[in-house]
Amino acid sequence: MAKNMLRIPLLAGLIFLLAALLAACSSNTQTGSQSGQDNSWQRVEKNDKLTVGLCAAYPPFESRNEKNGEIEGFDVDLAGELAQELGLDVEIKDAEWQALLGGLNNGDYDVLITCMSKKEAAVENVNMSDVYYNLNDVVVVREDETNIKSPEDLQGKVVGVQLGSGSEQIADKLQGLKEIKRYNYNPEAFIDLKNKRIDAVIVGYAYAVEQMKEQKGFKILDKPLESAEIVMVLRKGEDTLTQKLNGALATVKEKGVYDQLIDKWLQV
Repeated sequence: MAKNMLRIPLLAGLIFLLAALLAACSSNTQTGSQSGQDNSWQRVEKNDKLTVGLCAAYPPFESRNEKNGEIEGFDVDLAGELAQELGLDVEIKDAEWQALLGGLNNGDYDVLITCMSKKEAAVENVNMSDVYYNLNDVVVVREDETNIKSPEDLQGKVVGVQLGSGSEQIADKLQGLKEIKRYNYNPEAFIDLKNKRIDAVIVGYAYAVEQMKEQKGFKILDKPLESAEIVMVLRKGEDTLTQKLNGALATVKEKGVYDQLIDKWLQV
């Protein structure tokens, strides 16, 4: 009887340990590289879809169509083409820009395809794909502005930027600015520029052109500030999925589909 009583807690302990190990294995399968094992491609393949995180507030890369509410843009179409090459469906998830990297590391997305530069992504320890676009950051002023003809003329001026963007990093390095005003989204900066509450906006060239199509009264200075390398961003250690996406990107370029998307969304 005493022997049997000793066996019961021992058996219970073994069952508990086995359950804990199984739960850990299941968790590692879901999160890919967190255990030191790279299961990223197996996870995506098992789900039969590529979950893409982006912030739909940056046309022409990604924004919501005003008529039907659908998310559209260069990054959206590119994500669809990459998923197709990999034999997957694609799911697009819209989120706040400042929350994207945190959401990625929490497992909300497989990859971020959202006009994010290497410098922007480098604030977290992440994997980055091959560069898929080079984006110039430029200075935008009011059309009637005569005192700001080059970036050097920004000394003593109030400049607007989007929080957490590569443009903000550029502005932080500029010498002699009177003030940097930081906005959640670029449209807010353009409203203040139009109403003369700031003197200039630093932003990506493609976005600046898109904004100027929608409303008059702005101009882009001829001299760009910097060129940003735009990449896809994945969780650190998810090398197999990174390689798969790099291969799909190369194939999309070889087939001429990439150039078609450039012509559709990014030519000015």
